[in-house]
Amino acid sequence: MGERRPCYCRNNGFLLLLVLVFFSLFLFLDSSMAATAASAPAPLNTTQVSIMKELSDLVTASARWNTSDSNPCRWDGVSCSSSSNSISVVTNLTLSGYGLSNSTIFATICSLETLQILDLSKNSFTNSVEQFFTSSCSMKAGLRSLNLSSSQLSMPLSNFSGFPLLEVLDLSFNSFSGDASTQLNSLPKLRSLNLSNNNLVGDVPTSMAPSLEELVLSINNFSGSIPIALFNYQNLTMLDLSQNNLNGDVPDEFLKLPKLRTLLLSGNQLSGNIPVSVSNVASLARFAANQNNFTGFIPRGITKNVRMLDLSYNNLSGVIPSDILTPVGLWTVDLTRNKLEGPIPSSLSPTLNRLRLGDNSLSGTIPATIGDALALAYLELDSNQLTGSIPSELGKCKNLSLLNLASNKFQGPVPDAISNLDKLVVLKLQMNNLTGPIPSVFFGLASLSTMNLSQNSFTGELPSEIGELSKQTKLSVLNLQGNKISGSIPNSISLLTSLIELSLGNNSLTGTIPMMPAKLSAVLNLSHNHLSGFIPSNIGSLSDLEVLDLSYNDLSGEVPASLVNMPSLTQLVLSYNHLSGTIPKFPQHVDVTTDGNPDLTNGTGNNDNTPTSGKRRTQNTVIIVVAITGALVGLCLFAAIVTISYSKRIYRVEDEGPSTEEVVARIINGHLVTVNSIHTSAIDFSKAMEAVSNHSNIFLKTRFCTYYKAVMPNGSTYSVKQINCSDKIFQIGSQGKVAHELEVLGKLSNSNVMVPLAYVLTEDNAYIIYEYVHKGTVFDFLHAGRSDVLDWPSRYSIAFGLAQGLTFLHGCTQPVLLLDLSTRTVHLKSMNEPQIGDVELYKIVDTLKSSGSLSTIAGTVGYIPPEYAYTMRLTMAGNVYSFGVILLELLTGKPSVSDGIELAKWALSLSGSPDQREQILDTRVSRTSAAVHSQMLSVLNIALACVALSPDARPKMRSVLRMLFNANINKSH
Repeated sequence: MGERRPCYCRNNGFLLLLVLVFFSLFLFLDSSMAATAASAPAPLNTTQVSIMKELSDLVTASARWNTSDSNPCRWDGVSCSSSSNSISVVTNLTLSGYGLSNSTIFATICSLETLQILDLSKNSFTNSVEQFFTSSCSMKAGLRSLNLSSSQLSMPLSNFSGFPLLEVLDLSFNSFSGDASTQLNSLPKLRSLNLSNNNLVGDVPTSMAPSLEELVLSINNFSGSIPIALFNYQNLTMLDLSQNNLNGDVPDEFLKLPKLRTLLLSGNQLSGNIPVSVSNVASLARFAANQNNFTGFIPRGITKNVRMLDLSYNNLSGVIPSDILTPVGLWTVDLTRNKLEGPIPSSLSPTLNRLRLGDNSLSGTIPATIGDALALAYLELDSNQLTGSIPSELGKCKNLSLLNLASNKFQGPVPDAISNLDKLVVLKLQMNNLTGPIPSVFFGLASLSTMNLSQNSFTGELPSEIGELSKQTKLSVLNLQGNKISGSIPNSISLLTSLIELSLGNNSLTGTIPMMPAKLSAVLNLSHNHLSGFIPSNIGSLSDLEVLDLSYNDLSGEVPASLVNMPSLTQLVLSYNHLSGTIPKFPQHVDVTTDGNPDLTNGTGNNDNTPTSGKRRTQNTVIIVVAITGALVGLCLFAAIVTISYSKRIYRVEDEGPSTEEVVARIINGHLVTVNSIHTSAIDFSKAMEAVSNHSNIFLKTRFCTYYKAVMPNGSTYSVKQINCSDKIFQIGSQGKVAHELEVLGKLSNSNVMVPLAYVLTEDNAYIIYEYVHKGTVFDFLHAGRSDVLDWPSRYSIAFGLAQGLTFLHGCTQPVLLLDLSTRTVHLKSMNEPQIGDVELYKIVDTLKSSGSLSTIAGTVGYIPPEYAYTMRLTMAGNVYSFGVILLELLTGKPSVSDGIELAKWALSLSGSPDQREQILDTRVSRTSAAVHSQMLSVLNIALACVALSPDARPKMRSVLRMLFNANINKSH
């Protein structure tokens, strides 16, 4: 019996446990049912039901709004609150991105007297909504938040006297005009004001309520100085005055803004000293004052609180403060292109991620303490007067992705410790006094894409390990030109299968020319060496090669006939060798130079193949080759980055409150495309989705996409682009296809193309994450009513960079075509650095599901090639036409369509005579100098060729790029 008692007790305990479980389950189900009943919205009062049904009829005429539920409180974008008599009233109405166009909808919305939040952003109101602001509307009396951003509103900024309780006002990314200085004084509760990207003029307004916390006025035409009255807003956390026409000194009053976290003054004409008080605002985390005219010294302690500092492109002088790089938590410091001198500070923060000090007059050595900056990923010290050797301590910075020490006075060998930098993608050491052999350790760097060691004094032979790169990296640019390298070119060089540029000129190489990498597409320069033997006929198989320079060697034999069949070749330089026989007949577009080969004839018995003086022609060609080489370094800088080896899915939700959890719960999956550790560690998908859920983060809206700004937990900023995959022209339900195409595009990278770093897919949308570099679009700078005229050097740089990007996309193994190429889809990293956006659209658009509208698929009116009307196909020739229209916009200053007349047709109608062509040019620019006028006429010829009516008559982008480059050469000569 004693043995049975424990068993009996266990059985009773088990029964007791079952009872408790069932009882708990009953309580849970009962409470859940009660909670469900409690959460169900109470019925809406009958008056508002009628209003909402009327509103539904207006909205569903232009958009798909699910209003099938009998209770409007359950409709998408509608929130209700219960009143004292258990009857609900509408308090929140969000119809963002519903394709609304008729402003009569405001009359119906005005009847919702209980409305507190109204969001009609991302629509396209074609008629004026001015009456909404000026007329009587009982709803306005209780409204607390109004968002009309990105809705194509064009009207003077109105008075807001009818909104006594308004706390949040977002009118950004429209075309509001007029003076804002007296229009905002009737909003006593205002906390957040966003007027970014409009056409507002006059002084910076200071008539807002003292409760103001966020003031965003960027990308307008505000002028004058920063008013002292602005410092009365003691609750300000964000102040963004960037990209306006502000001038004068900045008041040194920032201690009056104790809560300020973000201060953006970039892209103005501000002058004087950097305000010292900025250093003492304890809450300030980000300060950007780049692209101004600031002078004087950098204040000490400026990074005591600031984590992200950008003072680049100013006229600052003196020594860099010794404490500027010290604080723990510091993330980025950019002092590029100032007049700074003296040494680099020796105390560096372990959290420092990006340090840019290039284009100054810094002297001394790189401090050995550089190894303390363990998080450093981008180090740019180029174009200074730095001396000494490259410190081996750099090898401790194992997160380095970009190392640029070019154009200094560094001496001695490169330390072996550089081999520790296995994340290095770009290495630039050109134009120094470095000596010793080319370190074989370079050829073991797993992520290396660009290596430029040109114009140094490296000696010895090319390491045989050069072929080892093919096993672990995708090296695309190798430039060893202008050194003292001897010996033969290793046969293993052919194993560099991703190489697009090889420059070994101006060395002492001997032996014969080996088999070259098959993908060479930009330049093969072996000139000014001692190479001998025949020109290999297999060079003719380099079908994408544009420039081949074998001049000033000891080559003999005949010119291989196979070279004639190189379809992309534009420059062939064979001067000063010992070649013989007859020159094959090359196509007219190939510039062939053969001077200095007495036994070489052109088929008529003459040995003077070229009409130009041999020596001078060769020198000019070498200059062209070097210049094109430099220009194309960025063309395919990361053209074949390491194949994506992993992706990062969201398996957890950050502990940041219910709102974040709700947003992240919508994610189907999130993937990293990039393998760059800087981005992989910084990108937080939860933060990206939070940014998208807040319309105040919108900074650009194109025909098919919306761009949001997202700040990650580490302080770095990214762009998140939303593509509405449920739209009828997109591949509905094809997230798998979208994901595949994004990962294919992610393998490409180019400085003039926006390439995805990561993406997030939800049930209805795709979100793509890019590095944030947006300063505006080309359209903004040309046509947004700015008082300052974009100068010709900037316009030419935009044209050339855009041509580089488009040439790169067309030259991919599977050419990338652009669905909508216009000045609105070309972003600017700076005034002369363009980036092509929306490159993924052509892969995810289903033309068969379009409505048949000409412009639905082919982009923006004015850029659509004429043949699209009957082919309905995207082609490279069509992209060339769109590029030609952009060239004409840069040349004329006119938009693509004016008064119903397309710019291309207008320009072609005036192209018959020189006098008429003069009428095409923007006289504000063309009359600045004779050189500018001449170059603009040269570029005009290129533009007119691009917009030829026949697709077959238009040049290829590779030829356009060459012609643009030659236009610049002509100008400089």
